[in-house]
Amino acid sequence: MSNRLFQGVIHQMQESIDRVIGVVNDNAQVIACSDLTKLDTSREYLALDFAETNAFVRDGFTYRPFGNGQRLEYAVFVEGTDEMAARYAGILAIAVGGIKQYYDEKYDRGNFIKNVILDNILPGDVYIKARELHFGADISRVVFLVRIVSASGVSAYEIIQNLFPDRQKDFVFSISENDIVLVKEIRPGIEPRDLEKLARSIVDTLSAEFYTRVVVGIGTVVTGIKELARSFKEAQVSLEVGKVFDNERPIIRYDNLGIARLIYQLPTTLCDMFLREVFIKGSIDSLDKETLFTIQKFFENNLNVSETSRKLFVHRNTLVYRLEKIKKITGLDLREFDHAIVFKVALMVKKYLTANPVKY
Repeated sequence: MSNRLFQGVIHQMQESIDRVIGVVNDNAQVIACSDLTKLDTSREYLALDFAETNAFVRDGFTYRPFGNGQRLEYAVFVEGTDEMAARYAGILAIAVGGIKQYYDEKYDRGNFIKNVILDNILPGDVYIKARELHFGADISRVVFLVRIVSASGVSAYEIIQNLFPDRQKDFVFSISENDIVLVKEIRPGIEPRDLEKLARSIVDTLSAEFYTRVVVGIGTVVTGIKELARSFKEAQVSLEVGKVFDNERPIIRYDNLGIARLIYQLPTTLCDMFLREVFIKGSIDSLDKETLFTIQKFFENNLNVSETSRKLFVHRNTLVYRLEKIKKITGLDLREFDHAIVFKVALMVKKYLTANPVKY
């Protein structure tokens, strides 16, 4: 469709520009031209210069690259190497680039999906546009949000695109300098661990081969185009909550956030009040690092004293003594289930307040 679009513009402008004009793609193939005999011919010598952003001259023609998105996909060319040829090339690049951008915004599937998840399209228009673009209403999709933590200079966007090359089913686009979105079509009933495997392939490829560290947030599986905005917001929440409560994990699923998601949505003043009420007897800040580490292991071993003492390489009586000490300081006996739940929540609330201090 782009070739016919470009050819139409070239045909309209050839009467105003009394020279041979046309468009080549990033494979240096002529896809539109005022001289029809040059259509589909190749200009291999352009390959090394296609990364240029300004006009350049080759073999008696002036070229001006253009495109939208992450890279320059096309270049216009005008016969001649004089100043007027450069001006014609500049005008032609603006005209052809503008019509291409308009076409993409109106008909491009990737652009449509991006507008949906960013809420840049009216709800009533979503289904109309989906029908125009032949999107299946009963197809299951999920949103992955890839956030770059530390980069090595390579294009994470292009790497992810290469990992998911099916442009009809999977859509990859950037929404900021460090955030890349993957909208993946999946089979119905897919297991959560399979989604984590997909995310793991992204994390491992970028870290092992390209030394780029990323974290991935995974929204819930949704059916229908309109619901993609919700899956995207869930992926965003996953990364934000994970940054506060579990910053060591590179992959965070929204449906696996548990109580951390509820705490993250609470006002900080309410959280501060909760901590004051729970620790009336003694502040949580009075517990040293060794004691907090003991508590963490006790929770990890399901409040089992014998198993925890074995993992900590301490005598069972030593662990009991530490738990008694915690009870004396805080008034909470972690061996009792209800007290353990309150303490676990309190630790998470404390983490949340550390990341989001109370503003008075």
